Amino acid sequence: MNDTIGRTLDAVGPRLKQLRQRREITLTDLAEETGISATTLSRLEAGLRRPTLEQLLPLARAYGVTLDELVDAPPTGDPRVNLRPIRSGDGSTILPLTRRPGGIQAYKFILPAGRDDTEPDLRTHEGYDWAFVLNGRLRLVLGEHDLVLEPGEAVEFDTRTPHWFGATSSGPVEFLSLVGKQGERAHVRAAPKRRGTA
Repeated sequence: MNDTIGRTLDAVGPRLKQLRQRREITLTDLAEETGISATTLSRLEAGLRRPTLEQLLPLARAYGVTLDELVDAPPTGDPRVNLRPIRSGDGSTILPLTRRPGGIQAYKFILPAGRDDTEPDLRTHEGYDWAFVLNGRLRLVLGEHDLVLEPGEAVEFDTRTPHWFGATSSGPVEFLSLVGKQGERAHVRAAPKRRGTA
């Protein structure tokens, strides 16, 4: 292995630790999310073990970064976000729209048509969510509320409140979601009124 590759791999450990600390998750939580043991993750972060591709792929996915960002590959000068859809078994598609770790993360969700009698599986987690419906009708169960949002409607809430999103039977739904750690809220500001206009 040449010196450049060796130095690059040696620098991955501190970067992994920094990413995990920014997300404020434990080694145990990360181990559950990635399938890599907490001991191995600890050794990787401490630089006592060099990462393999099989380890880097789930770590990049967990942190929402590309492999290039994880290993600090030199920038190509191309500012485009490489949208890699994440598809689930139920036909949903999630498009991550941001690449940086920590802070507010942006996603586009595309959910297939649902059933109006679907029993929601409410979840909770740390953070704050803001969602904006682009197309279709979005059903949101939030605590005691069961809402249907139309295109152009937005909602924001503390994700520690039990919640669930789904499409209605009227067809698929597309919506944008901004998710941040607790206290990081999306702020929508109106443009100031110009002087001299009604």
